Amino acid sequence: MTTVIDALVRPEIQAIPAYRVAAADGMIKLDAMENPYGWPDELKAEWLETLRGLDLNRYPDPNGEALHTALRETMGIGPEFELLLGNGSDELIQMLAMTVGGPGRRLLSLDPGFVMYRQIAQCAGMEYVGVPLRADFAIDLPAVLAAIERERPALIFLAYPNNPTGNRFDSEDMVRIIEAAPGLVVVDEAYAPFTDTSFLGLLGDWPNLLVMRTVSKMGLAGLRLGYLVGPRDWLSQIDKTRLPYNINVLTQVSAVFALRHKALFDAQTRAIREERARLFAALATLDGLHPYPSEANFILVRTPRGRAGGLFSALCERGVLVKNLDGSDPALADCLRITVGTPEENAVLVDALRSALCASG
Repeated sequence: MTTVIDALVRPEIQAIPAYRVAAADGMIKLDAMENPYGWPDELKAEWLETLRGLDLNRYPDPNGEALHTALRETMGIGPEFELLLGNGSDELIQMLAMTVGGPGRRLLSLDPGFVMYRQIAQCAGMEYVGVPLRADFAIDLPAVLAAIERERPALIFLAYPNNPTGNRFDSEDMVRIIEAAPGLVVVDEAYAPFTDTSFLGLLGDWPNLLVMRTVSKMGLAGLRLGYLVGPRDWLSQIDKTRLPYNINVLTQVSAVFALRHKALFDAQTRAIREERARLFAALATLDGLHPYPSEANFILVRTPRGRAGGLFSALCERGVLVKNLDGSDPALADCLRITVGTPEENAVLVDALRSALCASG
C-alpha cells in the first residue's frame, strides 16, 4: 500500500501536514477568532421559522441570487463589480489558485501570514513564495518588490489586517505592491469588522485588484461563507473553477436572514473592539508578556523565551484554549494568539495566565 501511495500521491502533498483543529469540548475557546456572542432567543426563533419552508430534497439556488443581493445591500458593493461566493474564504483561495495556477506559476504572500495561502498553493501545484515581514511585522517593501521582480508571481495575497499578527499593513506599501504586481492581487479583509480601513472602495483603481471577505468573523462562522469582489471580467473566469451548488440552501437562507439583522452584529463587533482594548491593557500588565497592537479580533502575545508551550499547557489545564504559534514560523517564536472573548472569558484567561506565570516564574 505504501508503495502505491508513494507512486500516486504527489510529493508536495505527501510533504505537507493536514490542517488540524484542536478539540475544545468544555473549554473557553479562544483559539479560532470566533465572535463569542450568540443570538437572542427571539431572533433564533425567528430564524428557525425561516427554515421551516425549505425543500431539502432540492438543490440550492446555484448562484445564490438572494444572497448576492443581501451582500450588495449590506456591504455597499456597487453593480459595477461582480460578486463570487465561496464555502468560506478557503474555497475562494482554492478557486483563485486553480484559475491562475499551473507549472512554474507562483503564489506570493507575506510571512508569517494565513497558513492556507501556502497550503492551497502547494495543493494546486503552485510554488509558494513567502516574503518575511520586518521584526515589527510591517511590510518589508524593498524585499517584497524585489521578490515580485524576481519571481513574477501570478497571484499575491495580502491580509489586511494580517493573521496571525493582528496588525494592519501600511496602505501606501499595499498600493506599491498592487502597482508592481504582474498578476492578480487579492486583499484578504477577513477581519474588516474590526478595523476602519478597507480596499473595497478602491476596487476599479487597478485592473488586477480583488477584495476577499468572509462573514465568519462578524459572528457567522458556522455558515462557512466567503465572498470575492472585483471586475466582472476576472470573476467570470474564476467562477469556472467553482463547483456546482457550492453554497448550500441552509447557508444561503440563514445568511440572508442574518444580514437583515446586521445591526446586531455591528453592536457585537463594537463590544469586541472595546474588549480588545481592555484585554490588551490587562495582558500588558503581566510580567514577561508582550502583546502586539491589533486591529483584528485577536491579540498576538510574545511570552518569555521558551515559555509558550508551558503556558499553553497550563492554560489548557485551567480550561482555556488559545493558539500556540511557537514553532510555526521563526518570527513567531514564543508566541500565543488569543482571541478576544467576552469580558468574563477574558477575565478567566488573564487570571489563568497570571497564575501560570507565577507558578513557573
